[in-house]
Amino acid sequence: MSGQIRIKVCGIRTPEAGIAAVDAGADLIGLNFVPESPRCLDLKQAEAICEAVADSDVERVALFRDATWDQIDSVLRRVDVTRVQFHGDETEEDLEAIDLPAIKAIRGADQEAAETYPGAILLLDHPHQGGGQGQAWDWSEAEDLIAHGYDVIVAGGLNPENVEQALREVGDLSPWGVDVATGVEGPDFGKDPQLMKAFVDAVRRHEDDENGSP
Repeated sequence: MSGQIRIKVCGIRTPEAGIAAVDAGADLIGLNFVPESPRCLDLKQAEAICEAVADSDVERVALFRDATWDQIDSVLRRVDVTRVQFHGDETEEDLEAIDLPAIKAIRGADQEAAETYPGAILLLDHPHQGGGQGQAWDWSEAEDLIAHGYDVIVAGGLNPENVEQALREVGDLSPWGVDVATGVEGPDFGKDPQLMKAFVDAVRRHEDDENGSP
């Protein structure tokens, strides 16, 4: 990892996009297995992406929403992922049943929801729109959870133009990471290599500014 803040590019759909995300400097890539999502992958697509980035240090995150155990198990048995991410009404027990580190998406900076998932990294998305919609919200609300020691990924409407602003709004304590999908996409939900690179550069520029680098 090239900086303190992890950068996750979610909704990778092709091996080429996975390689471009790695080349841009992403620390994690998200593989979507939510059937209703336009970014949903089948197993062969996901396997091809993981194979394409196998020689890199990028973490591969499998994304589910209210999936059954059989659906999750069918992915984890075939696709070489390093983390799982849940976007539905999963319980703490559901997360603990998976023998991989978990990310749990919650609506906004919900303190009660955060307390429900003490072992997970929390992805804070738009309080009302939910994930994958590319809608910005008041990112400064994440500051309190970070100050209370939660590992937080800031998400929701981020793009290369506003991610520095979002990180400033979060406050002096950096989040565990940031997550982008829509904000680095071109037509048909395809990831744009130049936008991914611009997003990573903006995050690292913020870190340099915070650390007083010349």
